[in-house]
Formats: sequence, C-alpha cells, structure tokens
Amino acid sequence: MDRLRRVPQRGELRFIGLRPAHGEPMVIVEHASALAGRGLDGDRAARLSRGGKRQVTLIQEEHLPVIASLLARPPIAPILLRRNLVVRGINLVSLKSLRFRIGDVELEGTGPCEPCSKMDDALGDGGFHAMRGHGGITARVLRGGVLRIGDAVWVDPTSQTSAAVRT
Repeated sequence: MDRLRRVPQRGELRFIGLRPAHGEPMVIVEHASALAGRGLDGDRAARLSRGGKRQVTLIQEEHLPVIASLLARPPIAPILLRRNLVVRGINLVSLKSLRFRIGDVELEGTGPCEPCSKMDDALGDGGFHAMRGHGGITARVLRGGVLRIGDAVWVDPTSQTSAAVRT
C-alpha cells in the first residue's frame, strides 16, 4: 500500500473500441457504458461472459511505438490490436491485480492480455512476437458507469485489499 501512495500515477483514457461480434471490425466510440460484472455495452465480451476475467481489455499507448519499432513499420493504429481501451501515462502492468478507476468506473485488473495468432494477420509477420510483453491487461468491471475519452486513470489505494497490494 505504501508504494502506491509514494508513486502516484495518473493516466488518461485515449481510445475506446467495441468488438460487436467475433471477427467483425471494431467500432471506435467517444464514450461507452461499462456494465458491472459484464464489460462494455456493445462489446461481445459483455454478452459472452458474466463475471469473467476478460470483460475489458486495455493496452498502454506508450507500447504502440515499441510494437511498431519491433516490426520496422510506421505507427500502429490501436484499432488493429483489438483492445477495448488505450491509456497513457500509467503503467498498466502494475495494475494487473489491482483495483483502479477510469473516470467513475471501477475496474480490477485480472492479468495480462496475451496476444493471439491473429496479430500476425493484423500486423504482418512477427506481429504476435512483437506484442509479447506489450499486449496490455484484462480487467473486470466492479462498478459501472460511462467511460469517456480523456477520463483520468488512477489507482485508488483506499480500495485495495491487502492481498492485491502485495502482488
């Protein structure tokens, strides 16, 4: 808990994308309703997994140039990576087992969001390997609300359980 207080991080929500159905193109939106225990309204995860660990996927904006560099290609549009949310200014890996907020929405990190083989199709040969370690995290929605581009992203140390803070 002390580490969270000593290194306060605040980030910003930069992108919101919804995956309406398997294999369909993502829909970019300026705001989305986060549904407690389900995911984002309009995203297939909200229909498929009640209480699951992959209700929302997040990636760190700072990793997009790294992935592009590893592929020796120009900047990568977030939509290609099929993550719901892109944030900047906060280390997502540090949130993988913590409760955090984006605007009024409370999320809990549930683990890494590993790339899948579709990343080779989306990014070209080597896409899967370029994303390893840079795929972001998965989260569940603890308290719903509306997410908006520009919302602050932060860890609320008062909402942490002692087990989550130790990890």
